[in-house]
Amino acid sequence: MAKSPTSSTTMTGAEIRQTFLEFYAARGHAIKPSASLVPEDPTVLLTIAGMLPFKPIFLGQRPADVDRATTSQKCIRTNDIENVGRTARHHTFFEMLGNFSFGDYFKEQAIAWAWELSTEVFKLPADRLIVSVFREDDDAFAIWRDQIGIPAHRIQRMDEADNFWTSGPTGPCGPCSEIYYDFHPELGDDKIDLEDDSRFIEFYNLVFMQYNRDAEGNLTPLQNQNIDTGLGLERMAQILQQVPNNYETDLILPIIDAAAGLAGLDYGKSDEKTKVSLKVIGDHVRAVVHMIADGITASNVGRGYILRRLIRRVVRHGRLIGIEGAFISKVAESAIQLAEEPFPNTRQREVQIKAELDREESRFLETLERGEKLLADILKRESQSKTQQISGTDAFVLYDTYGFPLELTQEIAEEQGLTVDAAGFETAMEEQRQRSKDAHETIDLTVQGSLDSLAEHIHSTEFLGYKDTTSASKVEALLVSGKSVDRIEAGQEGQVVLNQTPFYAESGGQVGDRGYLSGDDLLIRVHDVKKDGDFFVHFGRVERGSLNVGNQVTAQVDRACRRRAQANHTATHLLQAALKKLVDPDISQAGSLVAFDRLRFDFNCPRALTTDEVQQVEEQVNSWIAEGHQGEITVMALEEAKAKGAIAMFGEKYSAEVRVIDFPGVSMELCGGTHVSNTAEIGLFKIISEAGVASGTRRIEAVAGPAVLEYLNVRDAVVRDLSDRFKAKPEELSDRVTTLQTDLKTAQKELEALKSELAVLKSDQLLDSAEAVGSLKVIVAELEGVSAEALKTAAERLLQKLGAGAVVLGSVPEPEKVSLVAAFSPEVIEQKLQAGKFIGGIAKLTGGGGGGRPNLAQAGGRDASKLPEALASAKAQLLETLV
Repeated sequence: MAKSPTSSTTMTGAEIRQTFLEFYAARGHAIKPSASLVPEDPTVLLTIAGMLPFKPIFLGQRPADVDRATTSQKCIRTNDIENVGRTARHHTFFEMLGNFSFGDYFKEQAIAWAWELSTEVFKLPADRLIVSVFREDDDAFAIWRDQIGIPAHRIQRMDEADNFWTSGPTGPCGPCSEIYYDFHPELGDDKIDLEDDSRFIEFYNLVFMQYNRDAEGNLTPLQNQNIDTGLGLERMAQILQQVPNNYETDLILPIIDAAAGLAGLDYGKSDEKTKVSLKVIGDHVRAVVHMIADGITASNVGRGYILRRLIRRVVRHGRLIGIEGAFISKVAESAIQLAEEPFPNTRQREVQIKAELDREESRFLETLERGEKLLADILKRESQSKTQQISGTDAFVLYDTYGFPLELTQEIAEEQGLTVDAAGFETAMEEQRQRSKDAHETIDLTVQGSLDSLAEHIHSTEFLGYKDTTSASKVEALLVSGKSVDRIEAGQEGQVVLNQTPFYAESGGQVGDRGYLSGDDLLIRVHDVKKDGDFFVHFGRVERGSLNVGNQVTAQVDRACRRRAQANHTATHLLQAALKKLVDPDISQAGSLVAFDRLRFDFNCPRALTTDEVQQVEEQVNSWIAEGHQGEITVMALEEAKAKGAIAMFGEKYSAEVRVIDFPGVSMELCGGTHVSNTAEIGLFKIISEAGVASGTRRIEAVAGPAVLEYLNVRDAVVRDLSDRFKAKPEELSDRVTTLQTDLKTAQKELEALKSELAVLKSDQLLDSAEAVGSLKVIVAELEGVSAEALKTAAERLLQKLGAGAVVLGSVPEPEKVSLVAAFSPEVIEQKLQAGKFIGGIAKLTGGGGGGRPNLAQAGGRDASKLPEALASAKAQLLETLV
């Protein structure tokens, strides 16, 4: 793209961000901090739009604390990852500057301010700006033409696909208007095509949220009309800094230069292929720094998988431009320097960011070289095949053994003009493990069931459960299978919304309360409670009677279950305190579950705990329990709580006022859950297990309170049973098991030796079936039920007796498992046949693979029914090739 003529002002990326926020702050907007990349919204894995943090307000689930707001929101999208580095504007990480109105100003003011900011503050020439509106939005068209003064031919009416924003099949929606910058005004206004990326770039989008769409597609005006806008920081920087693409702005170029320096390159003098790799590195490093800063760790599921995929793409593109060894944390320093002022957590978590990058990069580098060699062989083979496609099995081996994400294999294959059998990959994946589905890349603003349509007509639920376990309540709404009803009767499962409730709704890792709703000849057993916006939804079954909307009921929490949850929740706080005290003060919570019968605590830690550490943590928690520390629960300002040292869960979004659970001298956390009033009420605490659940994330499972006795009773019953079976005292069981294990290993060795001898005896009978090929002899046969090791011994012995020749043996040692071995003499190898490569190809016919040395190699497969076919193919190839 040619450089645009000089505009009236030039700004740094930081100045653009600050100018935008100050412009709207001066017009009554509250400047809100960027939300985490880990959203509250469960329908998306990552924050993918500037408006996402305000979703509950747009839905009417939560009242706005201000009428106007402005933000610079960090976002991640990976749906166009293949375009990163190849186009001028595609990124995974980007900042969206936005101004929002919650039932305050609307189209006229939003348009006027957007134009004023663009032309008078950023000083973009008016004759370089083109506007689009929805084809039916005559109001917006008239405002742009009559009030702003834009000629009608420079206002483009666009179809619904381009200029009508929807939140989903139903829910809030409305037309939008966009402002485009024209890089080539000299081309004139006769044939304006806003799809021409080389000429136009959309930099400001104004969404007029004015309708609600029902299930039939009917549009009705919203009672409160909202404004949601987004101005792309990187795009405005490209325009004002007069560079050909977003990557060469001061927001990303310093990261690119850091990577280029490590490779001994000059970005400006590099060829296009090298520039693409440098752009990918610049973009992705920026993304992963912010993801890790917001508490995401690499894994094979969910957002952790996205992080791992981005890191591994960085590694590969680093190698493509000549960088050897680990380098990402060095480049990450540039990204942190650029981000630390607007996003201080990037510098605050610098150690964690670089440690996670180093860990993940070194893990990938361990297998990358071997994986690249295998992939090169596959590419060479498949480029000469008829299908021109990498099989799903090969793609899965690259993923499972060498850490190549499917998308990376697809990207490399595409560069060579090949495709990948993605369906076959998924089949292989399903056989070995389950993985989270890909992130949703759209925002769903619909509410489950009918609560969205009821929200304007019913009262939100008042929670009484911190003090009471019983309340008199009024039924505000009833739902069956998500649909609003007026009545539910005996035998029906339904959901009940009350005006007030003592039931705790599932949140913060704690499960919802159980209990009953009762009335005149009415009994509903409540088995779960969930929160939907400001509504508590009680899930239950009508055991007796019937219930109508408007009825009065008595809501009664199951006190025994509540006490168990309280014990487990407080024990979770004590567990985190003990881990910080005894293992690492930097340990932070990564997730939790507080149930009635157990607790689970996930925490960030780069290593496994030792057995002694686990015991010390357990003893410390039990010591605090025995000491009987009195709890103090207070509500205070968030900043005050943090100043006092209260622990907040990383990435969690808190309101201005927070609830603090304090056991002085032991633990202080921000928490909305239910807790014991004194640690002595917990009784006992027992750790059941400690294990890794993802890279850098550990998990402790434990029980507390009455659940400890239940756990110990089960263990005691098992020990008693084993003692009876072994006729031994409990303290003697360990030695008795060790003795049995030793005896079993000895018996297994003896059995294996016998199997080897049997295999040798069977193989001797094959000597008479050897076929002569010139001066060589060939034996290809199946030995039934022979182990892989015995098969290898038999092949070596046969070859020794044959002298010059080739031996290929196969066996099915157990169901759905194929063993293969090839033994070649030097005379065979001289004819350019190698055992490793040969048997690897044969194994693929049985759904497997393998390899080894030129003279001796083993392989395996999964499809035993294909073994005869595979051996027949091996024999045919040997007879055809050898002379």
